[in-house]
Amino acid sequence: MPTYTDFRSAARDALTRIAAPARRFTVPSWALLLCAAMCTAAGRTAGAQPAPSAEPRSYAALWQAAMVAVDAGEFERNEAKRKALYASATDYAKQAIALNPGDAEGHFHLSRALGRTALALGPRERVTYGIAVREHALEALRLAPRHPGALHVMGVWHTQVMRLNGLSRTVAKAFLGGQVFGSASWTEAVRYLEQAVQIEPSRLVHRLDLARVYRDVGRTADAKAAYRAAIACPTTDVNDATYRAQAEAELRALR
Repeated sequence: MPTYTDFRSAARDALTRIAAPARRFTVPSWALLLCAAMCTAAGRTAGAQPAPSAEPRSYAALWQAAMVAVDAGEFERNEAKRKALYASATDYAKQAIALNPGDAEGHFHLSRALGRTALALGPRERVTYGIAVREHALEALRLAPRHPGALHVMGVWHTQVMRLNGLSRTVAKAFLGGQVFGSASWTEAVRYLEQAVQIEPSRLVHRLDLARVYRDVGRTADAKAAYRAAIACPTTDVNDATYRAQAEAELRALR
């Protein structure tokens, strides 16, 4: 069974081949899945149904489709397309879990899709989604304690909760059913993201989000070092060019 890290390595290799157009290569599976995810999202937005043959059906294909749909949606400027991609990602991940609830990948990619969806929602819905994000990330870690992606999600979860002002956290805990928000801390945000970096030191996004946490807690020297390390990382994710530009801009702004 391929893992999240294995699939990221395959995507990196595919990016290398695409960057050298003179070479002959077969269209990689992740690219086909991305096309399928985007076509599905566009079809749902327009009210059309995608061709059945375009839909991933196996467990591995489903969580991979969820992954690439979230990647495609992250920097999509069209709000309707972005929402549709996240909806597709959520649906794919839920289907993956239904097929194999005892593997970490489905739970991780569902937590990731739900987390991205939550960013555009109101306070009550965001709390509900935040609870589900945490549950599925922790389930992924129960099944695979060193899963770097799930560690990252948990680090970001703690970060996002701690970035809420005190009143918002109090309201979420007291009135919106978000009692688990009381467990959030900067210490845990740092711990989870440092573990993700330790396991996958060449993943730019791990180092970028760790740098942001260091910055937010006042560890300026550590933040600068983490930003520089992020900028120096090889291209692994399809969005790494944007992540690197963000890291460069945030490092320049850090005093």
